[in-house]
Amino acid sequence: MIQGHPTSGAEADRDCPVPLATLGEIYRAEPEDLPDLLDALPVQTRAKLAGYLYAKSHTHKLGLVVARTCGKEDLVRALGEIGAVVHGQAHLPPPKPVQAAPAAPQARKISLGGSGSKRSFD
Repeated sequence: MIQGHPTSGAEADRDCPVPLATLGEIYRAEPEDLPDLLDALPVQTRAKLAGYLYAKSHTHKLGLVVARTCGKEDLVRALGEIGAVVHGQAHLPPPKPVQAAPAAPQARKISLGGSGSKRSFD
């Protein structure tokens, strides 16, 4: 079975703790609108949703965003011991940006033609 976009298809995944319409709103929400959408959900539903999204590669980061709105105890209650892991990952500091290596100096061009003067062979 091929799994597509979480809001594609006629019905939501049975494991999804929110209705299909709600999942679609959350998935497509702008970052500034997401807190209001999540606040409207009961904390246990949010915790289950965090685990649901976290478990899928294409929504993993969104799952961590949702998990940040839950307490550790709520995540553990909803997800078991993995809830503590999700909570820990959700609260890690963002990685430092990787600095680009300085550009290497330009190498001198080497000509295989010699000194540039042509010799004639008589």
